[in-house]
Amino acid sequence: MTSHAASHRAMAVLRPAVTCVGLVVLWAALARWGHVPPYMLPAPDAVARALWAGRAQLEPAALTTLEETLLGLGIGIGAGSALAIAMALWAPLRRWVMPMVLLSQAVPVFALAPLLVLWFGFGMASKVVMAVLVIFFPVTSALGDGLRQTEAGWMDLARTMGATRWRVLVHIRLPAAMPAFATGVRMATAIAPIGAVVGEWV
Repeated sequence: MTSHAASHRAMAVLRPAVTCVGLVVLWAALARWGHVPPYMLPAPDAVARALWAGRAQLEPAALTTLEETLLGLGIGIGAGSALAIAMALWAPLRRWVMPMVLLSQAVPVFALAPLLVLWFGFGMASKVVMAVLVIFFPVTSALGDGLRQTEAGWMDLARTMGATRWRVLVHIRLPAAMPAFATGVRMATAIAPIGAVVGEWV
């Protein structure tokens, strides 16, 4: 069992490594033989040389982007979770707010970014707000779905034992919704840099 577990862990590391190497090889092949201009698809070694040559400028810029991403991630997860819990506790709120949350996702982030820059300025605030807007929906949606899909038998048992809505939320609904919440956080973590970078680009 120990050797099997070690083999499984090794494969879990090896698979993504092999995938990354394969993608870099494909990238290099396309750059070399794909008849694509270098300014559109530079080779991996050219990118590596440019990163090394510009490291003095890129390092502080990367740290700033990381700070914007982490701030947006924290605020977005907190705000999305709070709204999902509020909608779970008070059903009328969901009927009023959820259409607006869905509508916010129908507007492309590139359309919102110039407005956010005008409203919040050219500093970090506009980039953080952009990241929050990108993150907010997947967290709210995932946690809200998880809270609504709590197993009915657990809810009936809690009501039979006289549990309050708050105790049901804390001890039954939130723990049951954690897998869905984790999915939302994974999605938010993956797309959080997009919001920050779009804000910086605009």
